[in-house]
Amino acid sequence: MDFMSRLEVILALLLLLSLVFNVVLFVYSRNVVMRLLQIADEIGDLRMMVATFSKHIRSVYELEMFYGDQTLEMLMNHAVSFDEQLDTFEYVYSLTEEEEPAFEIEEQEEEEEK
Repeated sequence: MDFMSRLEVILALLLLLSLVFNVVLFVYSRNVVMRLLQIADEIGDLRMMVATFSKHIRSVYELEMFYGDQTLEMLMNHAVSFDEQLDTFEYVYSLTEEEEPAFEIEEQEEEEEK
């Protein structure tokens, strides 16, 4: 009888340790995922800001007054290059973006050009 109660105590302790470990692992995993989603959202915002900046530089460069200015051309190329580099992180920021139908994206681009 003494052996059985000792085995029961050991099993109960192991069960308790397993439960505590699983709860801690769940909380930690949840925090890591939340942090990853927050970072993905911030990278997506950064990419949108760079794309907007790139479009703005291009529109200024295309003005008759500034057309052909080498400094603006280099700045525009740098902004486009930076935007393309941020596209390599698409797998990260796409975690928080909702899929938009292609026709809505085209309509938004047309409105921005006007």
